[in-house]
Amino acid sequence: MIMAVKRDYYEVLGISRNATPEEIKKAFRGLAKEHHPDRNHEDGSAERFKEINEAYEVLSDENKRNAYDRFGHAGNGSQDFNGFGGFGFNGFGDIFDAFFGASAESETSARPGSDIHTRITLTFEEAALGCEKEVTVNRVVSCSRCHGSRSEPGSKTPRCPECDGRGRVQRVQQSLFGRFTNIVTCPRCSGEGRIIEQPCSECRGSGKERRKHTINVNVPAGIDNGNAIRLSGEGDVGEHGGPPGNVYITAQVQPHEYFQREGFDVHYKLEINFAQAALGCEIAVPTLYGEEKVKVPAGTQSGAIFKLKNKGIRRLQRSGQGDQLVNLRVLTPEKLTKEQKQLFEDLLESFNGGKPARKKAKR
Repeated sequence: MIMAVKRDYYEVLGISRNATPEEIKKAFRGLAKEHHPDRNHEDGSAERFKEINEAYEVLSDENKRNAYDRFGHAGNGSQDFNGFGGFGFNGFGDIFDAFFGASAESETSARPGSDIHTRITLTFEEAALGCEKEVTVNRVVSCSRCHGSRSEPGSKTPRCPECDGRGRVQRVQQSLFGRFTNIVTCPRCSGEGRIIEQPCSECRGSGKERRKHTINVNVPAGIDNGNAIRLSGEGDVGEHGGPPGNVYITAQVQPHEYFQREGFDVHYKLEINFAQAALGCEIAVPTLYGEEKVKVPAGTQSGAIFKLKNKGIRRLQRSGQGDQLVNLRVLTPEKLTKEQKQLFEDLLESFNGGKPARKKAKR
């Protein structure tokens, strides 16, 4: 019996074969968090999580990783084979994989389609409050003419004489363990079990075509620059009946003219003059939800911060929202009229107990 072929552990974690222990751990944490059954309830998430843990268990252990790099999955099996326990071969399927390549089942089994990555540009307000956007992607779909069959409609697709329609053939291989019969994908029909006599004129026998696809995306309130939205099943079509891939949309948030984001809070800089700071005032300031009045008490110093409760950014996938923080700055005038200078001199004289603000020039 041919055992199911496991995916390459480095491919499972999405890392190179030269990855450092730190890179392996980082990749594992990100994938484990994404596919944990308690967080991800999609079909297949539990098996994907198990696969990720298995890959990390081997690659995070130096000895197991060395064995895996030398012998593949056979290097970390739990069953012995004909006394070669030191190699830890895990049954016939892994031996075939280690010495003769992947088994035939991997060629013809259902495989998910590729994921598509794209970007979306959002204004500050759209990211803070949420919005709906249209995103257009180029994705691979089943051919509209042959519907994925690869052959011209109405043409014949006889059974492959090489494999008798099974899609697999036997090959005898000689190795250091002796003579083995290996089952591989049929080279004539590529595992299809049938011969395409007249390939589809639209897709030239590939069974696929690339089309533009427009998706309405609900952008959640509170999304930040660099956050990604996953649209399940909107990616490329799968192989041999496998599920389609996903679309990942990364947000690019444009900077605002006068708002700055810090977490879910919004900072706004309010500039006032000396008189307003000394006497106090009430000023209307902009927020994400319209204007709000801020009362500045008399004698307020530069650097004071006023909080507008719940006027910040909505919390991503949570209830509530942040605040708007109004940062006060008292401006020093760069130019004064004669009347303004006189008023400041009179004010300074009053602060000095009646003494002149400056000495008058002698005539």
